[in-house]
Amino acid sequence: MFPVNGQLSDAELDELVEQATVDAYGDAEQLMGLFTMLAEHLAVPFKTVVLGVEVTVKNVDLLPGSQIVAVCARARHRQAIGVLDLPLPHPAPEGAEWIEAYRRWGS
Repeated sequence: MFPVNGQLSDAELDELVEQATVDAYGDAEQLMGLFTMLAEHLAVPFKTVVLGVEVTVKNVDLLPGSQIVAVCARARHRQAIGVLDLPLPHPAPEGAEWIEAYRRWGS
């Protein structure tokens, strides 16, 4: 449905946002809709590099204070990183278009 290269048009991003927030009232419900779509569609686990260190993105989570984060792991260590700050690997994992939809919604 969407380009493989990750370059979505504004109209395509707006379509994703609309799909995620169609029955949502207010920012909190819209955020929950976007989180739900991201959690359902982002193919995890996947590896990426954060500050020069390879990590595995295990899942996404919604933190109190209204932020979607990626839960990253390396050995025994775990760290939540804002999904909008997460460097994605090339090629990006399936479902990464939902990160861009979240970015569009927040802007």
